[in-house]
Amino acid sequence: MAGSHIVIVGAMAVGKSTVGRLLAARLHRPFRDSDDDLAATRGVTGRELAEREGVEALHRWEAEHLLRTLGDPQPMVVAAAASVVDDAACRAALRGQFVVWLRAPAPVLARRLAAEGHRDDHRRRLAGTDAEQLAAGRADRFAAVADLPLDTVTDGTTRSPDEIVTTIVTALPRPLKRR
Repeated sequence: MAGSHIVIVGAMAVGKSTVGRLLAARLHRPFRDSDDDLAATRGVTGRELAEREGVEALHRWEAEHLLRTLGDPQPMVVAAAASVVDDAACRAALRGQFVVWLRAPAPVLARRLAAEGHRDDHRRRLAGTDAEQLAAGRADRFAAVADLPLDTVTDGTTRSPDEIVTTIVTALPRPLKRR
């Protein structure tokens, strides 16, 4: 596991990109984000791709992105799209990586998705109940790949990204803590 990537998974709006960027900076590792890479390589957001070509095309791109990224020999921090756990090849590729599953209560995720200006320029539009059902439906698959399940909200209080990153760094196996 010494050369493995650290992959952050979880539902939309749970904080994967924010935590991933901070974690990568703390560990002096490159950071890859499926949303950013989609915009850079295809010139579209996830929302635009889903609207133009369908949700299946978006999920196919997200799975291919994760598999390409995990094939890179340079250890990095990866914020993966939530949909990757629906793909058997992605779940298999996540074995041998250190996978952090960020979790938040469904009502918190629904509020974040509905919030004006909260990265809503790129996310697929989902009603709160749809987002909750999607997250709940993927929970078993997230759990199956996770080395570290981590609640981002504790006792009704949202934990700061810095606190979450510190928890992750503390939980990492020793070889992953080094550059």
